[in-house]
Amino acid sequence: MNSGTKDYPYEIKNLDPEEHAKVFKQFNADGGVLEDFIRVGPKGYWFPCGFAELAPKIYNMEVRPDDVWVITFPKSGTTWTQELVWQVANDFNYAKAKDIPLWNRFPFIEFALFFNEEKAQKEFGCDEENKAMLDAANKKFDQVSTMQSPRFIKSHLPLSLLPPALLDSCRVVHVARDPRDVAVSYYHHYHFFRFYGYSGNFKQFWNLFIENRIDWTPYFENVKESWRMRNHPNMLFLFYEDALRDLPSTVKRVAAFLGKAVTEEQVSRLCEHLAFANFKKNLSVNYDILKDTRFVRNEGSFMRKGKAGGWREYFDEEMLQQAQRWMEHNLRDTDLTFPSVV
Repeated sequence: MNSGTKDYPYEIKNLDPEEHAKVFKQFNADGGVLEDFIRVGPKGYWFPCGFAELAPKIYNMEVRPDDVWVITFPKSGTTWTQELVWQVANDFNYAKAKDIPLWNRFPFIEFALFFNEEKAQKEFGCDEENKAMLDAANKKFDQVSTMQSPRFIKSHLPLSLLPPALLDSCRVVHVARDPRDVAVSYYHHYHFFRFYGYSGNFKQFWNLFIENRIDWTPYFENVKESWRMRNHPNMLFLFYEDALRDLPSTVKRVAAFLGKAVTEEQVSRLCEHLAFANFKKNLSVNYDILKDTRFVRNEGSFMRKGKAGGWREYFDEEMLQQAQRWMEHNLRDTDLTFPSVV
């Protein structure tokens, strides 16, 4: 496959047959479609093969100085942060936010990597509803390109796979979360969306996660790319755990970063808006619209508990020790630390 071109500097590799066979023992269940995956660049970022077509488009896209990006590894508090950022930047326009779903106000730029017509037809059929969902996914990048300024853009990509001018041109908010909680939330995410076709248990998922065989991994490389740039004036690096512990302070940090003056009343109302019990019921952000489609399973939900430290309920002693070694190894060359959770 692509070994790096003028338009895209990174090598894109297919999986070797042995790795492919090992990984996909736990996939292709309940209507999921077995597909090829790729690794990108020297760090070997893992993606569905659909990313190969999107990668150079995103890398070479034109950024604007008033763009605001939220970038995270998946399941790190992304949706919550998007709504927070959008409300502050748009002077707390709750009426507009209610009328326009978050995925249109703050589009996910690489969303189409999950979808192609052949896969969707095989997996979900070709009725009008599914065609509409597929069409919306495939138009997401074009939507971003034609949006009026200021644009709000979501991505799970690491900085190295985003436009090189991004950080020097735009404001970027990165949110990081304890990888053990990320893994638990991501596991439930994989079960919620049928198109992943995942059939394994959590322990099997955890092993794939730390072996960098899950979408957007390796986790630590993704996060450390932003951590290294945390002092750049256009980067705001947040921890999910800190936001949970003191949301008013996080709102004020975001407001200062965006150059917005806020009152205590505005902060208080936004915190109430973002309270998990309210957020989970908010139709503009909770993706409940998908429950009427074949893209998700009947059990579960896009939003689960919105808390920190829940990983302790999932890890046995072997996994605890494994996680400790894995984290120590990946943090050995950085001063990155995650907030403690009581």
